[in-house]
Amino acid sequence: MAIAHNLGFPRIGHKRELKRALEHFWSGQADATALAETAWLLRKRHWELQRDAGLDLIPAGDFSLYDHMLDTVAMLGAVPERYGWHGGDVDLATYFAMARGTNTQPAMEMTKWFDTNYHYIVPEFTPRSAFALSSTKLIDETKEALALGIAAKPVLVGPFTFWRLGKWRAENDRVNSTAPGAAHLAPLELIDQMIPVYAQVLGQLKRLGVTWVQMDEPALALDLRPEWLKAVRHAYATLVAEGAPNLLLTTYFDAVDDVAAELLDLPVGGLHLDLVRAPKQLAAFAKAYPKDKTLSLGVIDGRNVWRADLDAALKLVQPLADMGDRLWVAPSCSLLHTPIDLDQETKLDAELKSWLAFSAQKLGEVVALKRALGPQAAEVAEIFTGARGARQSRATSARIHDPAVERREAALGDRDTRRASAFPTRRLAQRARLDLPMFPTTTIGSFPQTSAIREARAKFKKGEIDAAEYDRRINSEIAHAVSEQENIGLDVLVHGEAERNDMVEYFGEQLNGFAFTQHGWVQSYGSRYVKPPIIFGDVSRPHPMTVAWSSYAQSLTVKPMKGMLTGPVTILQWSFVRDDQPRSDTALQIALAIRDEVVDLERAGIKVIQIDEPAIREGLPLKRAQWAAYLRWAVKAFRVASAGVRDETQIHTHMCYSEFNDIIDSIAAMDADVITIESSRSDMEILEAFRDFKYPNEIGPGVYDIHSPRVPSADEMTSLLEKAAAVVPADQLWVNPDCGLKTRRWEEVVPALTRMVEAAQRLRMRFSVKV
Repeated sequence: MAIAHNLGFPRIGHKRELKRALEHFWSGQADATALAETAWLLRKRHWELQRDAGLDLIPAGDFSLYDHMLDTVAMLGAVPERYGWHGGDVDLATYFAMARGTNTQPAMEMTKWFDTNYHYIVPEFTPRSAFALSSTKLIDETKEALALGIAAKPVLVGPFTFWRLGKWRAENDRVNSTAPGAAHLAPLELIDQMIPVYAQVLGQLKRLGVTWVQMDEPALALDLRPEWLKAVRHAYATLVAEGAPNLLLTTYFDAVDDVAAELLDLPVGGLHLDLVRAPKQLAAFAKAYPKDKTLSLGVIDGRNVWRADLDAALKLVQPLADMGDRLWVAPSCSLLHTPIDLDQETKLDAELKSWLAFSAQKLGEVVALKRALGPQAAEVAEIFTGARGARQSRATSARIHDPAVERREAALGDRDTRRASAFPTRRLAQRARLDLPMFPTTTIGSFPQTSAIREARAKFKKGEIDAAEYDRRINSEIAHAVSEQENIGLDVLVHGEAERNDMVEYFGEQLNGFAFTQHGWVQSYGSRYVKPPIIFGDVSRPHPMTVAWSSYAQSLTVKPMKGMLTGPVTILQWSFVRDDQPRSDTALQIALAIRDEVVDLERAGIKVIQIDEPAIREGLPLKRAQWAAYLRWAVKAFRVASAGVRDETQIHTHMCYSEFNDIIDSIAAMDADVITIESSRSDMEILEAFRDFKYPNEIGPGVYDIHSPRVPSADEMTSLLEKAAAVVPADQLWVNPDCGLKTRRWEEVVPALTRMVEAAQRLRMRFSVKV
């Protein structure tokens, strides 16, 4: 019979237990023993859940206290020198210092895991990099699973992916590039230097009795150079020769059929293919698949929440049923990207709920497919009938389509995507209206979500306070944020977003076509979890969403107040998106809804409007050949959202965790008046994209990292601004943090922003600007 297995399970717990345990540990409310106990209980619960679902092989080592790439950094001993680690086991203090920074050292850089909204810690390589086994986490957790009687399949980030997603620092410690998509990578020889550590780990796993190890190599779905493929072959040939267990080379997120011959020739025990993202690639492998290898087919979507079309999935795998136990069925990728259990959702209406499957339910779909391939097919007939009925219900539901929205989208023309005047004309009008100093200071939008804010939101949702009292409390928080910004001396203010639970969820709750869960949390990074909306139907805006809050904030100050919106591509990318129409159509529908809000903000007297698009870069397809088509509709969606205002209204956008070099033309084509970008963790390296490409509009490179509690000095921020001014003309520069300040505390925010304003003032003096 076929084998049912899983590639990875969410770490966070049904009740977000890991988040609380981590934050208690970081705050000193709990010790390392308490953190370890919570982590153990979560692993045990998740292994038993997967075993009880009927899986034949269950991942071990997919659990992480922060990030699986950071775990690999620890395993290899690839700790940057600045953290003062001198070998031996990587302790918790060093581990979390790399993730979160310290009082004296910034954290390691984070960026997006391929085209998902998950952030990983970027490995750093230097000419002094050396590798030695420095964490036995995977071995220890495998022992735990085996002791429970779990059929464990340990999971490792493969050496090629670890290398490919890292970044190279030269002797002068200057960052050359940001992963992924980097033009300048670490020397390929580093893979060979890592292999002895991988071999040591695999050898210990084999001695434990492990028969299969999952080697995650999603980077093989990127565009590859011939020398990289040679390095992959050499690496795996070496590991097999060293006596590794059977290795399942696991690819996902896109097709790898362009290198099918090379992958089939690898001396590994089997391959995993993502047939959700790329079903057509199977043909390149199935025709002459080696009789001594296992083939794992990812036919259940590991990244979205829709119930599977089990008939279509079975049609894909059925022709290979005679492979017997060499045929494995699985989710397309780790279930890290989906919520844990649909059974927790008690408030979703029955029809919508019947269309969905979360991680626990996806395990059931995998097992049902396995059984459908063998003598147990009759036992799962009812499951297939239920899936068929849910699909039919969704296709015919009246709540999916709105003819008015579809007509409006179809009527979009070229003039709907263009501002009235070109940027030079707009710039003059905006400068006359706003009268800002050189190096104007602002923030990205959000301020700390205090306990008072969370209490007000919770009481309002429970009906313990009415709307009037809720508004009073939120307005009080807005007034506090405005007062603090004026005291600090910022030039363009924000209202602080006290009313927003999440930058996507808040808008989705007010748009038609969206649904929300109670417990649909997924990990973004570390202890930061998000609860993505579910876009199930055509999108429209029934009423203004932010105008009242922004107008109130503007009434408290004579300084310009930014209206704060999330852009259409980011709302799309950070939601669970309907899969019954092209993503480009859904993006344009969202863009039209945001356009209506932009126009209403302008009518209310808001002079500066920011439309955040941090997800533009992460939405790029993995294959460069597909970029142009994506960028066309993504840029169009932003321009539709932003082009409805007059010249004197200034449009900002914000992007983070992005490498701009390869898409700088498209960023410029968005035609935002001001772009603010994350750049402090990369020491302003990201601005290299703007050195050769003369970006025509204004730029605000972030001067301090908001993902760490560390408060940088004014000297440090001044130095970063000087680096920025060496690349971008001074009269185009804005001064701002890397990102929003929602996750920070006021005790950190006030001194950090005060120092940021001081740094801007120093630059004004240096450039002899009269303020």
